[in-house]
Amino acid sequence: MSLDSLDPTQPAPVQESTNGDEVSGDLVLTRVTKEFGTFKAVDDIDLTIPQGSFFALLGPSGCGKTTTLRMVAGLEHPTVGRISIGSTDITGTKPYKRPVNTVFQSYALFPHMDVYENVAFGLRRRRKKDVKKQVDEVLELTELTALSRRKPAQLSGGQQQRVALARAIVNRPGVLLLDEPLGALDLKLRRQMQVELKRIQTEVGLTFVHVTHDQEEAMTMADTIAVMNAGRIEQMGAPVELYEAPRTTFVANFLGQSNMVDCTITSTAGDRLIADMHGTSVAMLTARSTVTSGKLLLGIRPEKLHVITDEVPAGDLDVVKGGVITDSSFIGVSTQYLVRMPWGQELMVFHQNRDTARVLAPGTPVTLAWSPEHAFGLSAEQDAHAGVETVDEAAS
Repeated sequence: MSLDSLDPTQPAPVQESTNGDEVSGDLVLTRVTKEFGTFKAVDDIDLTIPQGSFFALLGPSGCGKTTTLRMVAGLEHPTVGRISIGSTDITGTKPYKRPVNTVFQSYALFPHMDVYENVAFGLRRRRKKDVKKQVDEVLELTELTALSRRKPAQLSGGQQQRVALARAIVNRPGVLLLDEPLGALDLKLRRQMQVELKRIQTEVGLTFVHVTHDQEEAMTMADTIAVMNAGRIEQMGAPVELYEAPRTTFVANFLGQSNMVDCTITSTAGDRLIADMHGTSVAMLTARSTVTSGKLLLGIRPEKLHVITDEVPAGDLDVVKGGVITDSSFIGVSTQYLVRMPWGQELMVFHQNRDTARVLAPGTPVTLAWSPEHAFGLSAEQDAHAGVETVDEAAS
């Protein structure tokens, strides 16, 4: 097993880890499938993760992301398929011989060793030279120098997380796997560590593969996100691409929040589709729709909607009248409204609190408006609620 999966209470086995400098390159999964009996946890995925990138596998519990990570680590073996780093096939390589290290949510630090010795452990086991120089450099990178002689029990959760990270990267693995590493931290510290992790990854230049169910975490840190659902990759791309131009309702709903409204395409006008939204004509860019005729689901993010109580401002806007506020929640940076539309559907609106304007009370009549450039269109054959987290899922 890798250093980071050791049980701190048990004697450590002699490590024979391959140095990441010897095996490097893109991490490539080719036609990888993992079955547990009749259950297919990972279903025929092809994936290339560029060397030196920060990559996130994002999805709900049970989507296959952790199983994928464990196959890269060697803790599970693919039923079918191939895993390689550069030109080296590691599919059948034992975990401790792979140029891979893993940081888990539990950190698994050695409680009887101080920070310095925790970080130096792997180098000493592999009888590396210049241990002090390498450890000192990593402690400085992770801002742990002043804490080097403290034991894990004397550290905060964020400090312990940085020690686990330092212990992993000091070995210069070809790939560093992060399995929900921030899950045990409180919200404020988790956000601070997101920035720190990205800074460290950029400075050290290693390939980071981060598994998480937290959308904000993935978008904050990753260069590229693969959204997984039911063992397959629904969509992959840069965070802004997935958020602004989702290709499925699952991605639209799981990565942030979306309002999905049934519409029917009636015509085209230049680079735009014209659609009927329950009796009101609206437009959207053809390039932002996966369908160009018939029925579609028009998607609009809550922060793209404008709540209007008087005259509609001039400009290129789609406008739908007859809304009524049913709920309002002031959360500091914005006010969140639920607006019931004439056809009975409630739409979510995030209104940025740029001034001291009053919060609109439930029962207030409003008009909703948005730019056609902000809408996206998806197939009406999809489930409009796919990817919406339940209370139980959000708590897991």
